[in-house]
Amino acid sequence: MKMSDYTGKDNYFEDFKVGDVIKHARGKTMEPLEQVLITNLVMNTAEGHFNEDLMQRRTEGSKFAGGKRVSFGGVNISFFIGLASQDTAENAIAELGMDKIKLLSPVFHGDTLYSYSEVLETGPADRDDAGIVRFKHYGTKQDGKQVFEGERTVLIKRRSHWGNK
Repeated sequence: MKMSDYTGKDNYFEDFKVGDVIKHARGKTMEPLEQVLITNLVMNTAEGHFNEDLMQRRTEGSKFAGGKRVSFGGVNISFFIGLASQDTAENAIAELGMDKIKLLSPVFHGDTLYSYSEVLETGPADRDDAGIVRFKHYGTKQDGKQVFEGERTVLIKRRSHWGNK
C-alpha cells in the first residue's frame, strides 16, 4: 500500500492504483455558523443540533455527553468528500455513486476534520477518454479518531486523451 500526500496533481485515471491510500492535505474546523445555517436550510430539526440545554444534560457515559451540540452528519459527509475532491475529483467527468456510508462517532463544533482515500477498484468506462475509479473515503477528527467512511465511484479523465502525454 502506498501512502501519498496529493495536492491536486497526478490524478488522471491512470494515476490511481488499487491499494493506494491518499492523505489529503487540507483540514477543516467545524464552525457553528456554517453548521447551524446548513442544518436550518435543510430543515433538520433534531434537538442534538440546536438544543444546547438538552445536550448539557446528557448523562455521563453517553457518546453525546459533554454539553456540546452535535454537527449534522450530512454536513460532515460533505466536508470529508470536499476535502478529498482536490485529489479525487479534479479530473472527474461525472460522479457515479456514493454508498456504504457510515457515521461512526459524533462530530462537535470546533472539531477539525481530515480526509483519507483508498483506491478500491479501477476499470474501463463505456468511453475511451475516461475510466472508473471506486474510492473508500475515511474521515477523522484532530485526535485521529475515525468518524466517517463511505465509498464513492467516479468517472475520471484519462491522461492519454485529456492531459499531458
